[in-house]
Amino acid sequence: MSEVLRVEAGELSVDELIDALNDGQRILVDVEVAGASHEVALRYDGETYHCDTPTNLHRHADESGMRGCIDQMGYASPE
Repeated sequence: MSEVLRVEAGELSVDELIDALNDGQRILVDVEVAGASHEVALRYDGETYHCDTPTNLHRHADESGMRGCIDQMGYASPE
């Protein structure tokens, strides 16, 4: 089982999040949406990046797709 890293949205940079995923860590990101707290799970299975939100599972075939998702959704710190 992979190591779990729990962070607040904006706590780490995109590079730090991607590095952790590529190192086999599963990341739980605590986010606030419409005044409610939610947990988003980010993971990489060696082939596909996964972003599991309370309402949807996004899959990204490559690192650039996952970077774009992390940026767009505000899970990383601004650069």
